Amino acid sequence: MKANEVRNLTTAEVEQQVKTLKEELFNLRFQLATGQLENPARIREVKKAIARAKTVLRERELKIQNG
Repeated sequence: MKANEVRNLTTAEVEQQVKTLKEELFNLRFQLATGQLENPARIREVKKAIARAKTVLRERELKIQNG
């Protein structure tokens, strides 16, 4: 999901997405440790998606503080 797509979501939806992505990352890391991971590149994709969502949340937080 692109940053522009994340910006179109509500804050609650973005927070829910971060939670879901963190759970997915945990599961991917668990699969990696047990040797069951089929697509190692997915870990990188999920980490970047989490960063995008957190960036949007931080932008909104700063926007509220600054007016």
